[in-house]
Amino acid sequence: MSDRGDELAPPAAVGFIGLGQMGTPMAARLVQAGFSVKAYDRAEDARRDFETAAGIAAVASAGAACEGVAAVITMLPDGRVVREVLCGAGTDGAVAAAERGTCIVDMSSSSPVDTLALAEALGPLGLSVVDAPVSGGVKRALDGTLAIMAGGDADTVRRVMPLLTVLGGSIFATGALGSGHAMKALNNYVSAAGLVAAAEAVIVGSHFGLDPLVIVEVLNASTGRNNSTENKLKQQVLSGDFASGFAMSLMAKDLHTAAGIARHLGVAAPLAEACEALWAEADSKLGAGADHTEIFRYLTQLQAASGGKP
Repeated sequence: MSDRGDELAPPAAVGFIGLGQMGTPMAARLVQAGFSVKAYDRAEDARRDFETAAGIAAVASAGAACEGVAAVITMLPDGRVVREVLCGAGTDGAVAAAERGTCIVDMSSSSPVDTLALAEALGPLGLSVVDAPVSGGVKRALDGTLAIMAGGDADTVRRVMPLLTVLGGSIFATGALGSGHAMKALNNYVSAAGLVAAAEAVIVGSHFGLDPLVIVEVLNASTGRNNSTENKLKQQVLSGDFASGFAMSLMAKDLHTAAGIARHLGVAAPLAEACEALWAEADSKLGAGADHTEIFRYLTQLQAASGGKP
């Protein structure tokens, strides 16, 4: 790794690839913090949204986002897409434009295995990798209070810390490369399990005659309280909005990663495996574009199919 430690303070040049619901506000915050941001997304409307949010033009290609920058942040659907965009067929993708010493900061929800493979591919090019996935959703991306889990060489993590502090309110150095993505998958497993438990409680309680709003209020005043009872049941589920901004398919992917980590380690995780199967089936049945809070709809369908009372 070359010593470019001073270059990640503003106005350092930073590439940002992936301008979705999370990526756009994150990239815009970096612009507002004084970084020189070269942002790209293959979708024209995403580039346009970024330009409106940040007040600067997006670049025309992923390669342009990697050219002449100290770091490149990726915020893409998964590690395979990150590898495809950066490396293409071999190493003829976007990173062909990157200078030696550039750090790739993958903030996507990727598999730790994919992260390690990416680092192995980029190492001969003189490029370092940090995995720094986030938790907190669009609201916390907008106000810069995301939780960030950063894995990688300690010196490299320190070098990119000025970027991370613009984006996150809680930043955790999780250990070796890949540990950030492992932690993110495990966090989302706990979050998904909590949402399923809360949704089932509402469904069962409603059939008993309890008011769903009362159920939520009691849970939030009691030991059953969790992120979903506080931030999703009334706001997304009972309202019928189902628009949290985090896709069902992404949650299903993260659960597959979390359960896969347990299997790889030979650790028994029966609840993780049950959640993996449940969310995979829900993703298949609800179809593309479903929000992860629509797990409630799927559970309601299961209840109806079982012959339970409406």
